[in-house]
Amino acid sequence: MVNTRTPLIAGNWKMNLDHLQAIAFVQKLAWTLKDAGHKYTDVEVSVFPPFTDIRSVQNLVEADKLELAYGAQDVSMHDSGAYTGEIPGGFLNALGCSYVIIGHSERRQYHGENDEIVGNKVKAALKHGVVPVLCVGETEAELEEFGPSAVPVAQLKKALEGVSQDAAIVIAYEPVWAIGTGKVATEEQAEAVCAAIRVALGEVLGDAAAQRTRILYGGSVKANNIAGFMRQPNIDGALVGGASLDVAEFSSIARFQKHVI
Repeated sequence: MVNTRTPLIAGNWKMNLDHLQAIAFVQKLAWTLKDAGHKYTDVEVSVFPPFTDIRSVQNLVEADKLELAYGAQDVSMHDSGAYTGEIPGGFLNALGCSYVIIGHSERRQYHGENDEIVGNKVKAALKHGVVPVLCVGETEAELEEFGPSAVPVAQLKKALEGVSQDAAIVIAYEPVWAIGTGKVATEEQAEAVCAAIRVALGEVLGDAAAQRTRILYGGSVKANNIAGFMRQPNIDGALVGGASLDVAEFSSIARFQKHVI
């Protein structure tokens, strides 16, 4: 089957850049990609700033008619109410967010988000028309105990319980042992897990959903290794962490096609 999935390069800023820095960054990123002749129809580019930056990014994107997409780093499972600090999906939709990251390993580790919470957040995002970027992945200990793909596939199946086959979602495979450590999964390791994830998607949502859903790799992605991952048939982009804070590096990652032979 011919792959018609548009690659997605997503930059997760985490807790970096205030709203003024965000404006400067997005302007420079847009200029850099334009100067390089980047075609967003060939490779979609999205940034994920902190909540306090999103309105500023929205204003800039809309005023300058930038083709960059943007999203949030988390969403509440609740629509409204007495949930101090929570941000509901409806608010993200009102800010024009295309995407929201859900179940990132740091949320699972530092905020105790289990598969049930992650699943509820996926449904909350979909309810409000925001595409969830569902993160799945294993620690080094889990990899050694259960083997490759077992934990990510289990997380995926739990999070997608009750989700419609027509739902628009993105999956991000992030081996926890390769996030911010400098360690990187080999192209073959990443492809094997992403292929298993696509099979699991078919089991949960059907073959059509499995074929159209983009699966990203995330874990110490840089300009000098992105091309190898993008050669793999089941890897449709990257969830980029630290490297997404450097305009030159991130724009080079987005232009991976110039390096893929």
